[in-house]
Amino acid sequence: MTHDVIVIGGSYAGMAAALQLLRARRNVLVIDAAERRNRLVSHAYGLIGQDGVDPAEIAKTARTQLEAYRNLSWIDGRAIAATGAKDDFSVTLEDGQVHRGRRILFANGVTDKLPEIDGLMARWSKTVFLCPYCHGYELDEGEIAVIATGPMSVHQAELLPEWGQVTFFTNGALTIDPETRQRLTGRGVTIEETPILRLDGVADVVLTDGRRLPFAGIFTASQCRPSSPVAEEMGCALMETPMGVLIETDEGKATSLPGVFACGDTARMPHSLSLAIGDGAWAGAQIHRSLVFPEA
Repeated sequence: MTHDVIVIGGSYAGMAAALQLLRARRNVLVIDAAERRNRLVSHAYGLIGQDGVDPAEIAKTARTQLEAYRNLSWIDGRAIAATGAKDDFSVTLEDGQVHRGRRILFANGVTDKLPEIDGLMARWSKTVFLCPYCHGYELDEGEIAVIATGPMSVHQAELLPEWGQVTFFTNGALTIDPETRQRLTGRGVTIEETPILRLDGVADVVLTDGRRLPFAGIFTASQCRPSSPVAEEMGCALMETPMGVLIETDEGKATSLPGVFACGDTARMPHSLSLAIGDGAWAGAQIHRSLVFPEA
């Protein structure tokens, strides 16, 4: 069987795209490696109608709704290769299965590269966060740490005083010029240039000079990359962004390869659950359009 669309990645963006295509009565295969980016998070915030709900429940409900459509096929597995051309693609799975499709959509998310600080990974998505809109409100205007990873961290430090009193740890990742220092202090940000030794307790920052500074929460910026190399190996162009490497797409979510599309965190910035869902819905509609109007 040749599917109209093979969606690689069954998280929020992939399912949002699949829903549009299924409702257009297209045959859709979703291949999902079960690696949601927010799988460590207990509550999803900022998503209208689902604010504060366990993201696992949101994903489960979405899949149940997709499975009500007879034209859906779903495989729990990992795609390891994709070849072919528009209207005749083949996707190979880790177990050796090969599936054919007229279009491919990469919605397989990203992998985060975090600062190499002792104790940070153990607190990631618990008391160390990326997105203030997703997790800032629950800190109840408490003390907030921002750990720099590069020049873009200045923007994060300037933004976060909306949610609490901010201490900005440069941690050797950047040097602050006088103009930037003035902007930060004007926002009420405390600048701390002593290196970080480790994170401890709930959200304590321990410095190399022995000081221990407690916080309600910690924010930092990851560098991301598509969670699978399949799109790159297939020949899709990538783009460098301040947040890392993403799959390059046009306004219709088409990649540099005809018939191949990408959406969600792997193909846009900034990142959030709401934005991923919207991006997926748009991608699904654009893929359907490409099937109806192949020369468009």
